[in-house]
Amino acid sequence: MNAPENGLHGAETDQTYARAGFGAAVPRGTSPVLVVVDLTRGFTEPEFPSGADLSAEVEAADTLVRAAHESGAPVVCTAISYTPAEADGDAIAWLRKAPGMRSLRDGSAEVALDPRLERHDTDHLIVKKGASAFHGTGLAALLTGLGADTVLVCGATTSGCVRATAVDAVQSGFNTLVVRDACGDRARGPHDAALFDLQAKYADVIDLGEGVELLAKAR
Repeated sequence: MNAPENGLHGAETDQTYARAGFGAAVPRGTSPVLVVVDLTRGFTEPEFPSGADLSAEVEAADTLVRAAHESGAPVVCTAISYTPAEADGDAIAWLRKAPGMRSLRDGSAEVALDPRLERHDTDHLIVKKGASAFHGTGLAALLTGLGADTVLVCGATTSGCVRATAVDAVQSGFNTLVVRDACGDRARGPHDAALFDLQAKYADVIDLGEGVELLAKAR
């Protein structure tokens, strides 16, 4: 589910964004943290109503995770999970718009991290209630405590939780990179649109090779 190459959005679109001053390069630091957004079974396996076959994206994300483990770069995984009271109640506004997310309940198969991802006991887990991994969580403080100067984001879905997390990463003061090969969605159109918008305004959208290289050089 790769994004279109630069320049394929049409000359008028490219000129409009260039005139507005979008698309500058994001600095690359030497203390990256990898944030793996919601690669849980409910999103990565097509057997679940909220899922799709994200096998290729999980494999790419696992490549990033292994590179981080080898260099000692921190890994933060996220998962959406609701208590019965939250899932069955009306207190969480997002669930009124997206009632399908009510199946993401504590202890269910849907909220388990995809077993194809390498996990270490030193990896961090952020449990969230909404799209962004920053909203209502301690992620910003955790990244600061880990000494992050660059945040690499991957996961699912590109147009939802990945985009929301990347936008909030920038707004929290972190240089942000999104690894396109390790991001997946339920449909190509939203995936491509989200990557286009992220590249223009919030993050650099990079390929898997660059992501692995940056993590391998972590100090």
